[in-house]
Amino acid sequence: MPRNLSAWIDLTIHLLIMLVLIGVLSYYNRYIAAIAGVVWLSLASFARERCADRSKRFDRYCRNVVQNIKEMVNYAVEELPQAVLIVTEDGRIQWTNSRVAQYVGSQPEMDTDIKDIWPGIIITPIWGQEGEYVFAHEDKYYQVRYRPVKMAPHQPQLMSLYVQDVTTHETLRSTYQQSRTVLVYIQIDNYDEVMQGQTEAERTALLLAVNQALDKWMKNLGGFMRRVSDDLYLVVLSREGLDLAISERFDVLDKVRQLQSSNRLPVTLSMGVAVADNQTMAELGAQAQAGLDLALGRGGDQVAVDIGGKTQFFGGRTKAVEKHTRVKARVVAHAIREIMEGADEVFIMGHHNEDFDCFGAAMGMAKMARQLEKPVHIVLSEMNEGIDKFADLLQGKEEYEGIFVRADDLTTMTALNPVLIVVDTHIPHLVADSSLLERIPQVVVIDHHRRSEHFIKNPLLVYIEPAASSTSELVTELLMYFSDDLMLSRLDATALYSGIVVDTKNFAVQTGVRTFDAAAYLRRSGADPVMVRHLFRSDYDTTVALARTKARSELYEGGLIVSCIPEELNNIQVIAAQAADSLLRIENVRMSIVVFRLPGNTVGISARSTGDMNVQVIMEAFGGGGHQNVAGAQVKDGDIEEIKAKVIEISKKYIEENDQDESNTSAGR
Repeated sequence: MPRNLSAWIDLTIHLLIMLVLIGVLSYYNRYIAAIAGVVWLSLASFARERCADRSKRFDRYCRNVVQNIKEMVNYAVEELPQAVLIVTEDGRIQWTNSRVAQYVGSQPEMDTDIKDIWPGIIITPIWGQEGEYVFAHEDKYYQVRYRPVKMAPHQPQLMSLYVQDVTTHETLRSTYQQSRTVLVYIQIDNYDEVMQGQTEAERTALLLAVNQALDKWMKNLGGFMRRVSDDLYLVVLSREGLDLAISERFDVLDKVRQLQSSNRLPVTLSMGVAVADNQTMAELGAQAQAGLDLALGRGGDQVAVDIGGKTQFFGGRTKAVEKHTRVKARVVAHAIREIMEGADEVFIMGHHNEDFDCFGAAMGMAKMARQLEKPVHIVLSEMNEGIDKFADLLQGKEEYEGIFVRADDLTTMTALNPVLIVVDTHIPHLVADSSLLERIPQVVVIDHHRRSEHFIKNPLLVYIEPAASSTSELVTELLMYFSDDLMLSRLDATALYSGIVVDTKNFAVQTGVRTFDAAAYLRRSGADPVMVRHLFRSDYDTTVALARTKARSELYEGGLIVSCIPEELNNIQVIAAQAADSLLRIENVRMSIVVFRLPGNTVGISARSTGDMNVQVIMEAFGGGGHQNVAGAQVKDGDIEEIKAKVIEISKKYIEENDQDESNTSAGR
């Protein structure tokens, strides 16, 4: 009786101790000792019988259960509600239970590739791990729980998969997701420009055409739409309708764009879309409004869809419409004046590795602060050669003494009420010194780039005009309204003029009426084109590098041309930008992209387009941004060849989708 061996030994010890005590008791009283002896014999006999009985029951257990445990385990495994499979690393089946046959129709043979049964099942990415996932096959959904099988070190490793049909649960979950509420704000983003100069009858006819196009689109999506004001609509639909709109890539934008007013301006729409998750309706409305503001800030004619905190963009093919009036510039100029008057020190910064547009805009804003006799500093990062040349021109000028500082110089700040003005960017991680955004609560943002999903938090004032050629143009207009007695110096005017010249490629790109007005104002203020040409001159090494970059370029179908600069060079960003501009002048090229290496294991991308392609959308895939026809990005810790291959892949796909949508639109006319 091995099971009761320990218990019998314990009882024997207790009985022996009791016997010794009875012996001691007999020394004092033999009668009581005799009675105790009888009781001891009874206990000993009872203990022996109990141990014998337990031994017999354990023997029966071993014969009836333990001997059949293998059969019992096999039965339990075979009757599990899950299909159990043991597979090798290459997906070959080594063993299955019988439930697999109920799922696939027949019992698979050994060494069958599991993907022959379920093509959607995953093996390699999850090998050696524990977890679960769901995959679809035909009209069913299966949940897979996976974990490695413990094997000896010298034996091939195996993985166990527990597969269960969860079609009912997934169908219910999908139905719930598809029924979620979606709130959409739709705005005619160029309403004032389109309606300008039209008769009442023409306005009514145009709005009727827009309403009919939107109403037809809503009926197709199964949504509900109401017009809130002349140019604003409110839409409620389900997630199923939104998925349909996404699959059609919001083709209503193209259909409405075909509608033109008597002044030949196309009508464009912007939309902000928010999908209900766990937020209240008030929060959902605020989310949709934020999406609309984001779409408008990116130039309009596009849709910003917020799903689970991630924003997707659709459309954005047309250029931002230039405003005919400078009313907003006048209002912003007065607001900036009030903000500066209330501050005791003004700090100005742009993006790191400043270009001439960023530098010129900073100089213009510094002039405003100097006009009010406020202490002002321009925070610079690493300056390139052109900026260094301009800084040398300012040497010895008393009014510019101490105006330039580096981020390291601002470790201690004595100002009690400072204001920070950010120019030529609105993305926090791209500024010259991101710590200033945390240290200075009052931030003003002035930019001409299309608004990105990433934005400086809680700015005091935002002035973004994607239709403007440059930030220098915007700042020049602000200077016109800042003060009646403001007089630009020759150097200030030249700095602003150089910024406009650079971003417009000598007034050839993104140039409107207001651009020439700003340039004329700067020329009257003493801007020197000869000095600008001197600043833009490049040395021999830069010229050779530029020629080598163009020679490395490769032309792809659809008008895409891509080049690469694998080595680190001085003034590399200028070389890449000039190369991208130059490649765009080649016949039949619609988009040029240059991938180059930056210090610190960073890869830069410079992109250009002729206007019918939105390179900003492509650069956003790499965390960058910019304009429709001028954009860029920087990727940290990236391999230049891998990034180049990804750039080509994304660009080709974008061109293919763009051309396909254009052909569909043309066919529908």
